[in-house]
Amino acid sequence: MRLTRTVAVVTVAGAVLAGCAQSEREQAQDGEGGGSGTRDTFTFAASSDPASLDPAFASDGESFRVARQIFEGLVGVEPGTADPAPLLAERWDVSDDGLTYTFDLKQGVTFHDGTPFDADAVCANFERWNGWTGILQSGNLSYYWQKVNGGFASSDEESLDGTGKYQSCAAQDDHTAVITLASPLPEFISALSLPAFAMQSPTALEEHGADDVGGDAGAPVLPDYATAHPTGTGPFVFESWSRGQQVVLRAYPDYWGEQGQVQRIVFPIISDANARRQALQAGDIDGYDLVGPADVAALQDAGFQIVDREPFNVLYLAMNQADPALADLRVRQAIAHAINKEALVAQTLPEGTEIATNFIPPSVAGWSGDVETYDYDPDRAQELLEEAGASDLTIDFNYPTNVSRPYMPTPEQVFQAISADLEDAGITVNAVPEPWAPDYLDRVTGTEDHGLHLLGWTGDYNDTYNFIGVFFGARSVEWGFDDPELFEMIGEARYQTSVEDQVAAYEAANVAIMERLPGVPIAHPVPSLAFSPDVHGYPASPVQDEVYNVITLDD
Repeated sequence: MRLTRTVAVVTVAGAVLAGCAQSEREQAQDGEGGGSGTRDTFTFAASSDPASLDPAFASDGESFRVARQIFEGLVGVEPGTADPAPLLAERWDVSDDGLTYTFDLKQGVTFHDGTPFDADAVCANFERWNGWTGILQSGNLSYYWQKVNGGFASSDEESLDGTGKYQSCAAQDDHTAVITLASPLPEFISALSLPAFAMQSPTALEEHGADDVGGDAGAPVLPDYATAHPTGTGPFVFESWSRGQQVVLRAYPDYWGEQGQVQRIVFPIISDANARRQALQAGDIDGYDLVGPADVAALQDAGFQIVDREPFNVLYLAMNQADPALADLRVRQAIAHAINKEALVAQTLPEGTEIATNFIPPSVAGWSGDVETYDYDPDRAQELLEEAGASDLTIDFNYPTNVSRPYMPTPEQVFQAISADLEDAGITVNAVPEPWAPDYLDRVTGTEDHGLHLLGWTGDYNDTYNFIGVFFGARSVEWGFDDPELFEMIGEARYQTSVEDQVAAYEAANVAIMERLPGVPIAHPVPSLAFSPDVHGYPASPVQDEVYNVITLDD
């Protein structure tokens, strides 16, 4: 009953927000926005608030969607692919030993506050990330730096103390930055395309106390910079964020690249998928992401555009081994056998979705066809529970509300499907629903206070470590297990210099992961976006590197 009432409130709120967005669109068309009568406002519905406007403290898609408009990194991606390409760095050279990276920087670029983008700014950003201490080293803040780099300049935690790959950054001259690593990091260039490693104005970072995070690791309180003063070099400047309502950006007049038709972006927060669809049908928004699978055909028949991204993701059920019941492999195997993946995909996920057997999609090198698949077998699930002495098992099942993700457009439906399967196998489920941001993410990635939980991952760059290394490369509170042998396998695979050796090592690691079964990979869903007929040139990307200055709009 509580869920039903919550959705109803969200739907009404979404309609109100969409109405506000429509008013802004009408003003722009009447000349109040752009002054010429030419339509210049693009309204794209977001499924939730960003977790942070400082991308260095984010790992979620809604934060990165906004960040990609405001910030740019040294490295971008080739349009429509996950492959690295020059951005703020026009070119780079790598030393033969793989330790020294020399970046030739784009000239004539300024941050939104007028600070020049130069080699000193590059070094300031790298030194910031490497120099984080205390709460800033918690996994739900410095997530990507910790996962990619592996540590910090110093830390109270031994595994993070001076263990990072990054060693130093030097400004050879204004437009040449030299980054030195302590040991090779083959995916370094690809990883730099992440919004988390975007360049930020050193002036603004200092002026607005970017690192003055309060609270604790489980519930950090972001500083003024991360809520009101994000400052990058991208085509759009931050204007406002009304929490739970909308984020507004405007074009940066001194942008170094193409400015384009779109001069203003409005991201109304409409968490309910039905409300987003209704807002598009009513003409209140120009487009939205995470289209419900049941809505695709009807929208197409009504003349709306459906744009599919290439699936580059995984939806999974995690089993936190900090929970004593889930520490037993037989219980985890029982849960895996209890899930009817085929029915779940058919009922809750978009057409074209593939059932997952690995924690990486088949398109990523290192995927293995030799893993244990734990086919749907409720009888075997009950046998395993009996063997483990857990026939009367009751387990917490955490899942997010008021959100849609590319790997999970309808979380409540996925939860209901899996819960029903578990109940059929004799497992009592204690439902623990929580709002996506900040409660859910902070709980499952920042604390041990969770049992089963739904989450997923959209790959950020085409590298196996970006999936299994992020999940299982080291101990994390999300999974709650400590397996040095597995960690070593993944680490050794990561640093193989031979492509053939690396692929073979990752295949072996994927086999080992599914033997240990820290979670159940469920599916690789096809994410769909929907647009009005007058939107042209939306730059769909498998890694969601979608910047709106290239979009055109019919008047």
